[in-house]
Amino acid sequence: MSDAPIIEIRGLRKIYRVGKVDVEALRGVDLNVGRGEFLSIVGPSGSGKSTLFHIVGGLTPPTAGVVRVAGEDVGAMSDAGRTRMRKRTVSFVFQKFNLLPNLTARDNIELARYLAGTDHNQDAGFQEALRVLGIANRLSHKPSELSGGEQQRVAIARAIVNHPAILLADEPTGNLDTANSRAVLEIMRDLNERLGQTILMITHNPEAAAYGHRTVHMQDGQIMEH
Repeated sequence: MSDAPIIEIRGLRKIYRVGKVDVEALRGVDLNVGRGEFLSIVGPSGSGKSTLFHIVGGLTPPTAGVVRVAGEDVGAMSDAGRTRMRKRTVSFVFQKFNLLPNLTARDNIELARYLAGTDHNQDAGFQEALRVLGIANRLSHKPSELSGGEQQRVAIARAIVNHPAILLADEPTGNLDTANSRAVLEIMRDLNERLGQTILMITHNPEAAAYGHRTVHMQDGQIMEH
């Protein structure tokens, strides 16, 4: 793991307008994430962890402060710039698998390549990822023919097919039973260790958080402790 931060956050604030009221979701967050780090973020609902996730992923702009992702200032980006960042630099895994039901696992994965305009040939690195994920023999199946754990593995494969610098995982085991949760978390740790994948994971589960190198606790829009 390199000491150089791939994510740099300084004085980050985010204010949402709810009716006539301003709601401050983030209140001066400072955080560095190292290249190749597996960072867990925990906190209660409303603590600001999802807002932080959305800003780092370019889904919403910050109100104030500086957020640099792979050296680029997210706050200075246009909508088109943040879209490019989501195609090339960051990728997402969510609690809901979000697979297209009429496509096979292979086609769900290949769709990510198509949308990013990348080569459809599956390179050696991707083949290694499929092996780690354990779904190489399930690629011809549709989501309804896969277990919840297998669907989440396909979702992870789709997220990493374009070799993003950062994988953002929002409660990736929230819809899984204990056995599948552990399997998916072990896969994510394996991807981090073998392929050097930087992972930022939101979770409410302390056992899941323990799979990361470091845990950050958030409350009321601030980082309370590391």
